[in-house]
Amino acid sequence: MLTLTHSASTAVKTIAERNADADAAGLRISTEPIGGTEFSVAITPAPEPDDTVVESDGAKVFLEQNAAIALDGKILDAKTEDDGSVHFAISDQG
Repeated sequence: MLTLTHSASTAVKTIAERNADADAAGLRISTEPIGGTEFSVAITPAPEPDDTVVESDGAKVFLEQNAAIALDGKILDAKTEDDGSVHFAISDQG
């Protein structure tokens, strides 16, 4: 399963709170095809029915089925720049 660093959890919570009204909002990650290496991300008010939900320190990440497979055993990290932009990075669990 995908693991979030503290920085990623903080970034996801902050982005979701700024961009959605629902308490259930989170970052949705999707990819096509299975095993793909390019991911799409969007803030959504709730997970899709078949999404895997990862929660960490109050942050919610919704993984579309293909993304859940591709990101199994990975770590999501985030870096927030001085201008407020966020860059996400994915690495292997060590």
